[in-house]
Formats: sequence, structure tokens, C-alpha cells
Amino acid sequence: QVQLVESGGGLVQPGGSLRLSCAASGIMFRIYAMGWYRQAPGKERELVAVIASAGVTNYADSVKGRFTISRDNAKNTVYLQMNSLKPEDTAVYYCNEGRNELFNWGQGTQVTVSS
Repeated sequence: QVQLVESGGGLVQPGGSLRLSCAASGIMFRIYAMGWYRQAPGKERELVAVIASAGVTNYADSVKGRFTISRDNAKNTVYLQMNSLKPEDTAVYYCNEGRNELFNWGQGTQVTVSS
């Protein structure tokens, strides 16, 4: 059974940094593109970063230059390094397969950017 467990969220001041982790189990992790998604209150979930199985990355314009996605296939884990955080980055962050959201969603991790 596929399981995605996100962690690393928290409360941070504007301009601060956080590193999110997503541990996957029950899948052949290395063959999948993986993505980080977020959902802010009252808004639809959006894809913010994706990393292909070979390591190529893409970002939403709103986070380009501030967020970095990476993966460790040996640990079945995908990361999201978030720098220069803004209040508008406040959301619940989730990971999933990066093209078609193939897996059941995990519980997500809350990121709140506020002074």
C-alpha cells in the first residue's frame, strides 16, 4: 500500500526558511516524477515543484528562485527547501506523483509564514 508522509512544516517569519520532507513507501520510488503541491485556505491545490526520475526540475513561477526540490532515491524521500518565505506561501504542503497525482494524498504539513 502506498504511503506518503510529509513533515518539516511550521511557523516561520517572512524571509525565513524551512525544509520539507516526504517519505514514500509501497512504490518503486525511483521511477516516478515527484511533486510538491500546496493548498491555501479557500484555494485549489496547486503544483509548486516537480522533479523527474532523472532529476530534472520545474517550478511554478511564484516560487522560482526561492524553492528547491530534490530527491534521495536511496531513502525514498523527496525534499523541498523553501527560502525567502512570504506570507502568501502559507498553505498545507503535500507530495505526490508529479504528473498525474497517482497516489492517495497524505496528511500534508502546515506551513505558516507570519510575523
